Amino acid sequence: MEFLKRIIENSDTKQGRLFDFAIQALIVLSLVTFSLETLPNLSDTLRRWLRLIEIATVSIFTIEYILRVVVADRKTGFVFSFFGVVDLLAILPFYIASGVDLRSLRAFRMLRLFRVLKLVRYSKAIQRFHRAFIIAREELVLYFFVTLLLLFLAAVGIYYFEHDVQPDTFASVFHSLWWAIVTLTTVGYGDVYPVTVGGKVFTFIVLLIGLGVVSVPAGLVASALSKAREMDD
Repeated sequence: MEFLKRIIENSDTKQGRLFDFAIQALIVLSLVTFSLETLPNLSDTLRRWLRLIEIATVSIFTIEYILRVVVADRKTGFVFSFFGVVDLLAILPFYIASGVDLRSLRAFRMLRLFRVLKLVRYSKAIQRFHRAFIIAREELVLYFFVTLLLLFLAAVGIYYFEHDVQPDTFASVFHSLWWAIVTLTTVGYGDVYPVTVGGKVFTFIVLLIGLGVVSVPAGLVASALSKAREMDD
């Protein structure tokens, strides 16, 4: 049990890193297949393959979730933690066949990747770089990752609100990405816009988030993160 716990919860071993990266790869595969399913005019053969991939990934995620609960020191604490809730919501609709598809929540599971990537700081090659460059690079990676995550979730949200009334404009998650980009960046060209009440309310929320994304001074963020790093050291 201890060996299994080290693999699942720790990334300081080769087996642990392989496990984490394998799960991350499956999450990416799941998100890609989920987005592909929203494309119109897919062949029956492709839909069957996408369904098989979904069954396989959900099965693996279910086994992973059960193992994480089993090896957790505080099982209740894990179940009600942020990642515990996200892990459960990402697989639960598959079993209860609800009308709400929460597979997009698996994007949040990608945040686990930063727990693995932090090991890079122990590399001798990385240590040769100036501390300021390392901190700035990590901030840029985090900012870019969170931005991509928000873009994907915004595209998924507007797709569900507007697809039924604007099937040509919001034909799929991929088609909705353009709206997500121009809205989250507060550009707002006006060539693609929501017409439903839910879509407009969702757009307002995304605009508020976009204002925060583009207006927070980079200098303040860098200063705060630098101080946090100094406190950790």
